[in-house]
Amino acid sequence: MDAAALWKRYKDWLYYHEGLGMYVDVSRMRFDDAFVEQLTPKFEKAFKAVDELEAGAIANPDEGRMVGHYWLRDAELAPTEEIKKNIVETLASVKTFANKIRSGSIIPPGEERFTDILSVGIGGSALGPQFVSKALAAATPDINIHFIDNTDPTGIDHTFEEIGDRIKSTLAIVISKSGGTPETRNGMVEAKAAFEKAGLDFPKYAVAVTGEGSKLDSVAKSEGWIDTFPMYDWIGGRTSELSAVGLLPAALQGVDVQEMLDGAKEMDIATRVHSLKENPAALLALAWYFSGDGKGEKDMVVLPYKDSLLLFSRYLQQLVMESLGKEEDLDGNTVYQGIAVYGNKGSTDQHAYVQQLREGVPNFFATLIEVLKDREGSSVDVEPEVTAGDYLSGLLQGTRRALYENNRDSVTITVPDVTPRSVGALIALYERAVSIYAYLVNINAYHQPGVEAGKKAAADVLDIQNRARAVLAEANGPLTLVEIADKMGAPEKIENVYKIMRHLNANGRAVKIDGDPHDPEALKVSAI
Repeated sequence: MDAAALWKRYKDWLYYHEGLGMYVDVSRMRFDDAFVEQLTPKFEKAFKAVDELEAGAIANPDEGRMVGHYWLRDAELAPTEEIKKNIVETLASVKTFANKIRSGSIIPPGEERFTDILSVGIGGSALGPQFVSKALAAATPDINIHFIDNTDPTGIDHTFEEIGDRIKSTLAIVISKSGGTPETRNGMVEAKAAFEKAGLDFPKYAVAVTGEGSKLDSVAKSEGWIDTFPMYDWIGGRTSELSAVGLLPAALQGVDVQEMLDGAKEMDIATRVHSLKENPAALLALAWYFSGDGKGEKDMVVLPYKDSLLLFSRYLQQLVMESLGKEEDLDGNTVYQGIAVYGNKGSTDQHAYVQQLREGVPNFFATLIEVLKDREGSSVDVEPEVTAGDYLSGLLQGTRRALYENNRDSVTITVPDVTPRSVGALIALYERAVSIYAYLVNINAYHQPGVEAGKKAAADVLDIQNRARAVLAEANGPLTLVEIADKMGAPEKIENVYKIMRHLNANGRAVKIDGDPHDPEALKVSAI
């Protein structure tokens, strides 16, 4: 396609939202009019399905749950007065609490103010808050935030080393809907131990974001934690950033959370439009469907050209992959749907993998995120009349062109600046794109049986560990792996037994292994 035709295509397909100053450009996706016409009936059904979702339809049949993240930024849409009241009251309590912490009305025992936040959570309870913190928190914040988002002991140690003596002025936020998520529970136990080791009474430094009546809610209230904030069953982890899960950490860091909600609300209005060219989320869904033939056959490579958006691709991984990665469609057919997401930032990663993107396996489409404003204040010239920001813009445009010239498609999203309003709008844009795309390919975006299967498998391994240790404790001497598994009545679990014993031995956990590691079945395991 020559330059004139490309320019015409760009103008024909460019979406611009005047209120948000946001552009969505799908002109470098090679779909044609016939393809769009073919998908039009699917879009009409998808638009109606999303309308029903917002109105309170049961979207998670496994748990009988509605999906209401849209209501968080416009409580008037909530299907019941009770839900509306909960949304309004929770937002008010988040703002009030954050103001009290930041103003010094609530202080840690013996200290002038809280200087740090320790956020304990995993998945949606960590990815959204981390993304927003990187995007919007001040470069030199008056309250620093740290995360325990895994059950890795070394990682937890590093977090407390970062906090150091400031643990005595650190506010701990434990985020878990059920209170039973193992990684978060472990992080809470580790946090309690660290505070107690410092001679501090953990409840006087702790708040919880959890479901009402959950295990965590009960612990927080019985121990007298500073406060609790609710999570509702109609909010899933991957769409929870604009609930108390994400708003509380953001507000504590001084982010204008109302602006985030307002940006999301404005984007929600735009993405309710039942017209493909006038709906930016539908344009993204169209691009995704075209690129992967409606089967996720190509990956989504996300390259934000702004350091503050570094974690956007990581946030999108969960939102997109957990929502769309499904074995069965709504009719029970095996379909293996999903779109793999990876990326980091431009132009750093142009030096890492754009060579493959342009000339390697064409198994992807790119999403380039452009930010028009370079910085606060003026820029120096790195060359005559050329700034570092000009280079960044040129690299983005050059990458887009180089990819297209070699038959690699891309989408470009442009925002005027990285602000609470634009971040809220980006979150809402992708939440709606996921919903629309899921209905296009006839899957349920709001349940995740695969995640639950992984949790059950992990619990099974820990059960094997307890049983194997019991066998060793009762033995009169060393046992082989085969003997341990047989005495457990689970010979088929021998590989699990081997890996468990190897891990316990490496950590000096009352197990000793003798023998040649090259021959696992000849190893002798003793309790010590």
